[in-house]
Amino acid sequence: MKKPLIVLTGPTAAGKTHLSIALAKAVNGEIISADSMQVYKYMDIGSAKIRPEEMQGVKHYLVDELLPQEEFHIVKFQQMAKAAMEEIYAKGKIPILVGGTGFYIQAITKDIDFTQAEQEDGYRQELEQLAAEKGNEYLHQMLLDVDPVSAGEIHANNVKRVIRALEFYHQNQSPISAHNQEQKEHETPYNLAYFVLNVPRELLYKRIDDRIDEMLKEGLLEEVQKLKDMGYHRGMVSMQGLGYKEILAYLDGEYPLEEAVRILKRDTRHFAKRQLTWFRREKDTIWMNKDEFDYNEDRILDEMLKVCRDRGIL
Repeated sequence: MKKPLIVLTGPTAAGKTHLSIALAKAVNGEIISADSMQVYKYMDIGSAKIRPEEMQGVKHYLVDELLPQEEFHIVKFQQMAKAAMEEIYAKGKIPILVGGTGFYIQAITKDIDFTQAEQEDGYRQELEQLAAEKGNEYLHQMLLDVDPVSAGEIHANNVKRVIRALEFYHQNQSPISAHNQEQKEHETPYNLAYFVLNVPRELLYKRIDDRIDEMLKEGLLEEVQKLKDMGYHRGMVSMQGLGYKEILAYLDGEYPLEEAVRILKRDTRHFAKRQLTWFRREKDTIWMNKDEFDYNEDRILDEMLKVCRDRGIL
């Protein structure tokens, strides 16, 4: 029997957070954040993090769990999210993945295996030596010979990833790109309802602009300044997030505030566009276009619950 899993995703500023609480209460669920920024402490305004009072008693996982200097990547997300899911299932509740990071969601819904082949130190040292002696391009050419797909995706200067792909081939006699593709085509191991919340593009862009204006009113500048004062800098993955790197550049005197805000609004719109492209490529998605429900959240929720009932999730 497949375990139930509900996903609520969509582009940034579509209104996922508010709907997710109503959904969690209706299905006796708990929420796992599928967001690369909300996992960090002290990064509240720029990440549009849900406030404790907005949670209405619904337990959230992967929110405020790491310090900004800690790395957060797909493998770590998958480990933490799976641990949270086990905890939720143990209580007899339903996990709801909520957030806009499509790759993170796919790591769970397709249960992608990211474990690399056991590394052979001897072969890796040999490759590192080759790179040092003959240059990165030589190593990249070796990869091109055995795995042209990976060679096309990995830049020659990303020696670490080139070596990892060569190691994989060396041990398995098959390319890592084929392994990754196969993982993506997995059937989901869950009884899944994968909802994408969306609004028409013009409205979405307006909502993004309004949200950024609101963040500035709420104290985004002060938040980034405080992070800077605490010693956090743009070399950290966390500080590369939208809303942080632009304001940091302003605080470092790279450009005026109006320019920082213009870039932030533009880049957030581009991000929303990329998110939508990703979700359109995913199979199994159920699109909840708000305009088709006259923007009535109760009607959207009713439809989502109907889908969950039809699929035997409820």
